[in-house]
Amino acid sequence: MYCVNCGVELKDSEKVCPLCGTRVFHPDIPSPAGEPKYPDSPIPVRRFNRFGALFIVTFIFLIPLFICLLIDLRINGRILWSGYVTGGLMLGYAFFVLPFWFRRPNPVIFVPIDFALTILFLLYICLATGGRWFLPLAFPITGIAGLLVTAVTALCRYLKKGRLFIFGGAFIALGGYSMLLEMFITITAHTRFVFWSVYPLTACVLVGLLLIAIGICKPVRKSLDKRFFI
Repeated sequence: MYCVNCGVELKDSEKVCPLCGTRVFHPDIPSPAGEPKYPDSPIPVRRFNRFGALFIVTFIFLIPLFICLLIDLRINGRILWSGYVTGGLMLGYAFFVLPFWFRRPNPVIFVPIDFALTILFLLYICLATGGRWFLPLAFPITGIAGLLVTAVTALCRYLKKGRLFIFGGAFIALGGYSMLLEMFITITAHTRFVFWSVYPLTACVLVGLLLIAIGICKPVRKSLDKRFFI
């Protein structure tokens, strides 16, 4: 006898399918008494200890951090190059490990946090090297990028539909971002505006308008929705 729902082989004495839970019933076959084909309790599966793995990964990040600090202090007597290594490791930890400490990490929260930490790391590099590029270049460029990525992330998370319009607008905004990037580089480096940003601006605007046009065209949108769930 076989389950009418999932097709697994059953003994005639089975009352309920052990795989899918479907009630076993056949009007022409009586239900004799006997031992079932499969055990009542499933084989226990060992669960992955997420927090234990996170502790190990954290320890792996801390080992090179402390080694670099000790070597730098031993050789130079103060923190020089180890500050860059420490900042880079902490930034990588915030990007790739920190969200997994939470059961349901919200990207709308972690994306701006990552960009804020990136801004702080760039500020440290600027101060450590005696540069003057943080306020005219690094801060506005990274801040604007953080706002754009956070906005797109929030729209994709909280809006169930309209992904084509969201990504279309994101591409157009990315083209405008390339213009701002060239402007800030020109101001910081004291060079003339050569309009190289026109090329990525044109490409991004064309792609963005194409996505918006697909979103407006109902037959094309439905076809893509069936294939890619967008």
